[in-house]
Amino acid sequence: MHRPWLKPVSLWLLALAANLTATAQAEDYPARPVKIISDSAPGSAVDVTLRMVADRLGQIWGQQVLPVNQPGAGGTISARVAAEAAPDGYTLYMPALSVFLPAPGKAANTAFELPRDFAPIGSVTEQPMFIAAAPSLGVTTLPELIALAKQRPGEISYAVTGVGRLTHLTGELLQLRTGIKLLLVPYSGGPSHSLNDIMGGRIPLIIEGYQGLAGAIRGGNLKPLAVASAERLPDFPDVPTVAETVPGFKAMGWQGLVAPVGTPEAIVRKASEDLRKVVSDPTLKAQLAGRGSYPLPMSPAEVTAFIRDQQQQWSPVLRQLAAQP
Repeated sequence: MHRPWLKPVSLWLLALAANLTATAQAEDYPARPVKIISDSAPGSAVDVTLRMVADRLGQIWGQQVLPVNQPGAGGTISARVAAEAAPDGYTLYMPALSVFLPAPGKAANTAFELPRDFAPIGSVTEQPMFIAAAPSLGVTTLPELIALAKQRPGEISYAVTGVGRLTHLTGELLQLRTGIKLLLVPYSGGPSHSLNDIMGGRIPLIIEGYQGLAGAIRGGNLKPLAVASAERLPDFPDVPTVAETVPGFKAMGWQGLVAPVGTPEAIVRKASEDLRKVVSDPTLKAQLAGRGSYPLPMSPAEVTAFIRDQQQQWSPVLRQLAAQP
């Protein structure tokens, strides 16, 4: 006998069973170690933050949280590995903002999108970019650097952590806004590689988060000229902002946490709640602030909106880069 009501009821029961299964998975999650892939090089500001967050997530979860560094190709390599991982919550991805910006020089010139390519979990930190110079350059302020660069167009080289990274885009924005021309020198191995060349007298200028420069600054091998935050930082009150010389200038690095598309919503929600606990911890906040990073907790929806806003903010620089030979 035909029962037209049977199919809707069966579909409802299947959906209910799937929901109960996902909820049970989230309650047990994680039941084994979790990997967090990063597009950063070991020792970089992004890597240091990743390891601090991974350690605290491991304490909450009672499981190892293993950082996996896979730098290169403007973040495209690590992003593809993470996107193709099993969507079970045991491989997560902590990208930098530049992964979502379609900058020339990336493999296949591809930017990733939320929520098309990843399920957003939350935000970790923002890191204002520092502009620092070697004493050999003979400048101690940003206005002095700009004046010197106008006298020597294209001669002053500056180090960044890869083409298409925010360090690179910050340098391009500085040139766009001030009318100067610098010589780009990208490094793929993190700031430690570029600092060797700076201390060897081969590169006089660098743009990077504070953590990657801290040792060189404390040792007198670098002088911070300016920081690209909206206001002077409480932990670095003597470092002027770029905006004091170039009104409205702001360049903040960003780290978030995402999962492969298809990861159960209940697992994403649990990971998001636990990440917020970690980045809201006062002890971690203090540790990060001393390293030039600042917790920036966000919900999954806020992460998606943030990425879209940043894509619009950086579009003028990206268009200019795309137009260059």
